[in-house]
Parts: sequence; C-alpha cells; structure tokens
Amino acid sequence: MRWTYVLTRLLQIIPTLILAAVLVFTLVRLLPGDPASAILGDRATPEIVERTRRELGLDQPLPVQFARFVGRLLQGDFGISTSLKVPVLRLIAERLPVTLFLTLYAAVLGALLAVPLAVLAAVRRNTWVDGVIRAVFQVGLSLPVFYIALQLLTLLGARLGWFPIGGYGDTFGEHLYALFLPALTLGFNLAAVLMRTLRASVIEVLTAEYVDFARAKGLRSRVIMTRHVLRNAMISTVTLLGLNIGALIGGAVITETVFAIPGVGRLMVDAIFGRDYPVIQGLTLTFAVLVSLVFLLTDLVHARLDPRAQHA
Repeated sequence: MRWTYVLTRLLQIIPTLILAAVLVFTLVRLLPGDPASAILGDRATPEIVERTRRELGLDQPLPVQFARFVGRLLQGDFGISTSLKVPVLRLIAERLPVTLFLTLYAAVLGALLAVPLAVLAAVRRNTWVDGVIRAVFQVGLSLPVFYIALQLLTLLGARLGWFPIGGYGDTFGEHLYALFLPALTLGFNLAAVLMRTLRASVIEVLTAEYVDFARAKGLRSRVIMTRHVLRNAMISTVTLLGLNIGALIGGAVITETVFAIPGVGRLMVDAIFGRDYPVIQGLTLTFAVLVSLVFLLTDLVHARLDPRAQHA
C-alpha cells in the first residue's frame, strides 16, 4: 500500500474535524436559554448569572469565544462538566472504552450473522432457504433499534433471565455476557444491511468468467468461494460495514440508554437533559474523531482488497 495514499487520507480528516468544531460551537450557542443560567439553576440572582457569564467568557464576541474554544481543544482541554464538576476529558476517557467495546462486539456479531447466511442465500438463491433468510433479515431493516432492544430486554432478560438487563461487568468475560443483548441489538440491524449487499455481490461474482475458469481448472468449491468469490464480493461490503460502524457509534446513544450501560452514549443523553454544554461539545467532537478514524480504516482495508482504489 502506498504511503502517499495513507498520508492523503489522514490529511483529509483535518477539514472534517475543523468543520465539526465550528458546527459544535455554533449549534450549542444557538440553543435556547442562557448557559450560565442553566449551570446555576433557577434560584441564581442576575448578578451571579452575569458574573458567571464573564468567567465563562460568554460576554465576549463569538469570534473571541471560538478562538478560546479552539485554543483549549488544542491543549486537550474540553472544559469542566457543569453538572458533575469533573473534567470532560476524564469523563470521556472513563466511558469511551465501554462504547468502543460495545461497537466492536456488535460489528463482530453482525459480521458472523451476515457473512455465512449471505453466502448460503446466494448459493441457494430463489429457493425457500433464500426466502427465509431474506425475510428474517427484512425484519431487522423494518424495526427501529430501540424496539428490538426492548423486545430482547423483555424476553431474554426480564422473563427468561438468560442475560442481565443492564450493567457492564468487571472482567472481560462479564463484559461479553453483560453486553450480549445490546450488541445483538445493534449487530442484528447491521447484519440485515450487510447480508443483502453481500448476497447480491456473491451472486454477481459467481457468474464472472474467472470463477468459471477456476472451476474448469478443477479447484474445489471451498477454494473458489474463499479465494475468488468472497474476496471480490467483500469489497463493497467492507465499505458498507465502515459506514455502518459509524452509525453503530451513534446508535449506542439509544442502546446504552435502554440497557443502562455506562458508556459515552448514555453520558450524551444525560448531558443533553442536564444542558451540560461542555460534555455535549466534547462528546460530539469525540464522535466525529471516531467516525473519521473508522472511515480511514475502511478506506485502507478497501485499498488492500482492491489496489485500484489507491489510484482513484
């Protein structure tokens, strides 16, 4: 892989992060209400509110406020949480590993569900097997994430008691056990998207001339499927997987709230209801960085599978 391609993709992230910083700063300032009043509460006197505005720099022009905002970001200072009274960076560092673990867990479950079933549906296309697989995953596309989460929580957690209805655990094994239902919720929705795309790609590749040539050479079906069919069919699926992992990070906001998981998604919901502006800004920028890195990794894997992408 050419290093110039990697460097180019890294440089392309910078404008995205700059735009994200501008949008975060602007949108928070456009929210109704006064941040100082939200911090101090309804019982604060006008004098205390005005003093707090001066301390936070809210009485300065917007360009000055933005310059101070960017300066603190470059120093790794996301501010202090107005509700929890701790540095925002510390909160993110404590909660982010939980969300990353959940996202990776969901992506693995989604791939384990989608890949073998997509290949089976493609090989048995237009049969009852293909119809059943497509119908089941159609449910995953039709139902919203929070509804699937509530149904799994009610059936497998509350009624049958097979899995916990909340929490994160302390050890790696406990993490896998506690996060299985939320990861399955996100993974099933992801698998529904991946399965349809991968099935169509496998069917298209199976009719290619080089696959017929491989059969004529006498190669075994397993070798043809793994070395020739899946490698080429996965190119578009990998791109789609990267796009949807970004969506998984956003979907964690809902899932972590439903399952009471102490991740950054739940922290974001609490910050929004508490009007904790520094936390909202810090988390939004964190999501932007994570999604940008996921897209970068997706492009690198795509270039590895299809070297022509490096010259596009």
